[in-house]
Amino acid sequence: MPVDTSSLPCQGQTVCVTGAGGFIASWIVKLLLEKGYSVKGTVRNPADPKNSHLRELEGAQERLTLCKADILDYESLKEAIQGCDGVFHTACPVTDDPDKVMEPAVNGTKNVIMAAAEAKVRRVVFTSSIGTVYMDPNRSPDVVVDESCWSDLEYCKNTKNWYCYGKTVAEQVAWDVAKKKGVDLVVVNPVVVLGPLLQPTVNASILHILKYLTGSAKTYANAVQAYVHVRDVAVAHILVFETPSASGRYICFEKMLHRGEVVEILAKFFPEYPIPTNFLILHPSFYHQTRTHNTHIKTTCLSIFHHFHAKAKLSVSPGLVASLLHGLLNFF
Repeated sequence: MPVDTSSLPCQGQTVCVTGAGGFIASWIVKLLLEKGYSVKGTVRNPADPKNSHLRELEGAQERLTLCKADILDYESLKEAIQGCDGVFHTACPVTDDPDKVMEPAVNGTKNVIMAAAEAKVRRVVFTSSIGTVYMDPNRSPDVVVDESCWSDLEYCKNTKNWYCYGKTVAEQVAWDVAKKKGVDLVVVNPVVVLGPLLQPTVNASILHILKYLTGSAKTYANAVQAYVHVRDVAVAHILVFETPSASGRYICFEKMLHRGEVVEILAKFFPEYPIPTNFLILHPSFYHQTRTHNTHIKTTCLSIFHHFHAKAKLSVSPGLVASLLHGLLNFF
């Protein structure tokens, strides 16, 4: 039975979500529909079965339109965004192949901002990445990584981390074009995003964990990683869209875990799988730098959420890392 959304404050508002069939985007679409928004989701092929999960979401029959559009095709993008109050730009390949990531990340983002400006939308929310923030070997370990930090492009290029390179350039382009065109832009920078998959296809987040289950990873890194629940990331996107005072960048993460803790959780849930028990020994200088650097991040985990709250009066409810890992792998 359809939910009555007539009394909701967002009833009557239409927003566009680019790359609507993706991991984070699917959750954004789901929560937007639950709040009463009408959603225009861009996908390359609306008839593709990999997008069928979107049509099954609550409220989709009444308020979801899948638009055939490509972020590199300006006219199709402009048509999808026309008439919208806001845009959530999530579309971007997650790959370290420079031929596949650079043009969609950079030119696609430029097209979205330009089309949003032409449509006179109220605000654009751009899904960036922690990869645009922390990749800088010259940053002192004493420096707390926050929203003012940027990844070093030369370092990303030299280490062939093309995803971080592409996303960093894309975010810089987004800020530049938004300023020139007078577009109100807010950016969300999530860490590794885990949680239940709505889409029927495997994404980069699950591959991050699958390597420990398939036996392809014989060891785990003696390092830490920041994680966040996909629902919290989706909520954050909607909050920064709805909150008038929201501005700038928002690092979004919930929990810092050592890789040893991750494999321990996986071993508990999936004892039948070949979970690695040995860690990879790193060079002492690298380990010291990584440990110190992430200790600062871990120390500021709560302050980042406090900053998130104070900066725009926002609130995100963290979930349990164990449950989000389990929810992610229930996909199988």
